[in-house]
Amino acid sequence: MIKHFPEVQADAGVKRQVLSDSPELMVVAFRFQAEGAEGKLHSHPHVQSTYVESGRFSFTVDGESFEVTAGESFVIPSNAVHGCVCLEPGTLIDTFAPRRDDFLTPNP
Repeated sequence: MIKHFPEVQADAGVKRQVLSDSPELMVVAFRFQAEGAEGKLHSHPHVQSTYVESGRFSFTVDGESFEVTAGESFVIPSNAVHGCVCLEPGTLIDTFAPRRDDFLTPNP
């Protein structure tokens, strides 16, 4: 069954949209609308795979910084502190295992 999820404001200049989910897995698009928009440093127990659909980003994962661009992907381990800064507007497609239930409730 196909579900449709609304796009929500995640951070300043960043919109988030759940694309699909099950208890074991979730796929989410993060659309960075401007250079300098940030995905602030955070951690969570979920394993995360990030695919750069478009744009260019500087990521930090557990203190290591690197740049990624369209077509590249990487995995962020469970509980790793990570975040990114948008260098060129674009979209990240993140996959989480298990599902991020916090993304299923509306932002306050």
